[in-house]
Amino acid sequence: MISKLSSVLLLSLMSIALPYAAQAQTAAAQPAPAQQAAVKADPRVEIASRIPGVKPEELRASPIPNIYEMFRGSEIAYVTTDGKYAISGDLFDIAKNDDLTEDHRRENRVKRLDAIPESDMVIFGPKEPRYTVTVFTDVDCAYCRRLHSQIMEYNRLGIRVRYLSYPRSGPNTESWTKAEEVWCSDNRNDALTRAKLGQALKAKPCANNPVAREYALGQDFGLQGTPAIVTGNGEMISGYLAPAELLQELKKTQRQ
Repeated sequence: MISKLSSVLLLSLMSIALPYAAQAQTAAAQPAPAQQAAVKADPRVEIASRIPGVKPEELRASPIPNIYEMFRGSEIAYVTTDGKYAISGDLFDIAKNDDLTEDHRRENRVKRLDAIPESDMVIFGPKEPRYTVTVFTDVDCAYCRRLHSQIMEYNRLGIRVRYLSYPRSGPNTESWTKAEEVWCSDNRNDALTRAKLGQALKAKPCANNPVAREYALGQDFGLQGTPAIVTGNGEMISGYLAPAELLQELKKTQRQ
C-alpha cells in the first residue's frame, strides 16, 4: 500500500524543487573546499543541504542509481541526487516480489521499540515465551478489551504481550487519564485488567509516566487505531487477532 506523506514531509519535499540558484546560496554558506570534501566523503551531505530540516543520516542509497531514500517518522520518500525530484510511494523488487520500503519500515519499528526499556511497558507473558509482540492499546477500545480478555490464552500459546499506551482520543481526555492511572498504580498489570473491565482506579496520574512518549511513538508509526500489534520482526498488524490467528501469523516470521 502506498503511504501518504504527512504535511510536514510534503512541505519539505516541495522545497527541494527550489531554483538551483537558491540551492547554491545554501551551499555557499559553507567554504567550498570543506563542502567538497564533505560531499566526496558522503554524498548525502549535499542532498540534505537541499531539503530544509533533513539530516544526512536520514538518507540512504536505494537500489536505483542516483535515487536516495529519505526516512522521516513513519514516512519514506525517494529523492534524486540532484535535488530536483521526489517520489512518494513504495519501492518493489519485482523479481523477488518484495516491498523494500515496507522492509525498511519494519527495521525502523524494531529499532525504535528496542530503544524502549521494558520497565516502561506493562507485560503479560509465560515463563518461557516462544514469541514476543508489542501492542499499542487504549483502555477504552472495545477490541483492545477483547484482546486483553484472552490474555491468558495468548500466554498459554507462548505469546508474550508487551503493552504500550495509545489513548486514541489524545491528551487531556478521559482515556488518557485512565492510561496514566494504570501506570501510576502499585500493580500495573492488575490495574490494566481492571481498567479494561471498566472499573475505576484509585491511583492518580503521576509525573514521569511514559504515556505521552508512547503515544508520540504510535503517531510516528502512523497508527490508524488500536489495538496495533507489532511482531518481533517489525511487522505491523492493525487490529485484533484471536490467539490462534496471531500464533499462525507469528509462525510465519519465526522470530521471538
